[in-house]
Amino acid sequence: MMRRRTTLLTGCTALVLALGATACGGDEPVSAGGGDKALTGQTVTVAGVWSGSEQKNFQKVLDAFTAKTGAKTQFTSTGDNVSTVVGSKIEGGNAPDVVMVPQVGVLQQFAKKGWLKPLSATTEKSVDAGFAPVWKNYGSVDGTLYGLYFKAAHKSTVWYSPDALGQAGVKPPKTYADMLKAGHTVSDSGLAAFAVAGQDGWTLTDWFENIYLSQAGPEKYDALAAHQLKWTDASVVKALTTLGTLFKDKQLIAGGSKEALNTDFPGSVEKVFGPKPQAGMVYEGDFVAGVAHDQFHRTIGKDADFFPFPAVDGGTAPVVSGGDAAVVLKDGKNAKAGMKLLEYLATPEAAAVWAKAGGFLSPNKNLDLAAYGDDVTRATAKSLVGAGDSVRFDMSDQAPAAFGGTKGAGEWKLLQDFLRDPSDPKGTAAKLESAAAKAYQD
Repeated sequence: MMRRRTTLLTGCTALVLALGATACGGDEPVSAGGGDKALTGQTVTVAGVWSGSEQKNFQKVLDAFTAKTGAKTQFTSTGDNVSTVVGSKIEGGNAPDVVMVPQVGVLQQFAKKGWLKPLSATTEKSVDAGFAPVWKNYGSVDGTLYGLYFKAAHKSTVWYSPDALGQAGVKPPKTYADMLKAGHTVSDSGLAAFAVAGQDGWTLTDWFENIYLSQAGPEKYDALAAHQLKWTDASVVKALTTLGTLFKDKQLIAGGSKEALNTDFPGSVEKVFGPKPQAGMVYEGDFVAGVAHDQFHRTIGKDADFFPFPAVDGGTAPVVSGGDAAVVLKDGKNAKAGMKLLEYLATPEAAAVWAKAGGFLSPNKNLDLAAYGDDVTRATAKSLVGAGDSVRFDMSDQAPAAFGGTKGAGEWKLLQDFLRDPSDPKGTAAKLESAAAKAYQD
């Protein structure tokens, strides 16, 4: 269920029109001995959540690896329950060599169970050279690097109808206060400011996380994500109060909180970019563009555009991300060849294959932005890479699923309750702390 927000939805993301398969040069070695078809006759098995266009585009990356090394690849889509599927495969003696892990918490779980091989020195060198240290940190457990973040999502983007903002005479805002002010101007012109997907609790966690990261700062964000800081902390109450200012304003939310609670994520995009617009803006990650383009035939950059989630109360503009990390399983039948695949995935060359195909962002700063097929995607990628160490992984994706990833429970439900009635931020914080304490103890 968690993957719908960072990966499965990007399956329909065509930020660019399909540009077809791409071949990358095959003359440079993947690693020592990796460029001379040294793996011919071997097969690397890979498992991940991707399906549809995402699986198709990742297969292009795998095919480029085959062209370079001679190794064949076999990809299996696990669906959302990566942990369960991989665990059963290991127990059945049929472990894949490589798994694309969608959550920090799952990567940590796999490492603590002893399922993972530390990444090679070649991969670690590439990570040190091409990735902000924060990505290495999210891929490491107890100081050992187990995961390579190959694909990322940018979850600090506010998408808008240029026509709606233009008619209201407002420009993309630079601060959160200006965003609400612009929202009132849009509302005065006849459209609600925001479509909010309250039916999907994960969207509300993303609203909170962006406000909290900007307002409280990265150190407190990290502490709260690890539950080293209680949810009753004054910084949490302050962020909830800020969020509540939006939630309780019927001028700003299309249909008010009641309609928002009956609107799912695709529905929120439809309210802005569908045939009968009801709002001028919708906040969510870069994958909004896929829905706007694929389902409502909007031209990205012309009919649909974004501005960065603005800074709150004088803080730094937040950059919240999600992503998929490649790991190598000890029990894979061809883990050595799997390690060679990760050495390839760590290169800008591998990232360029999917970047050209569309629906992809790489945290690798050595990937030439020209590899992306359109200006909007380039701008999103530039923002993600430019944020460097200030990037923070989606907080609820770092939490135990009972708190941060279960429909009708934990943070998802409590923030839905808060959307319904935002009058008591302190009481909501107390309920969040109670739920978090139980989940993290478990």
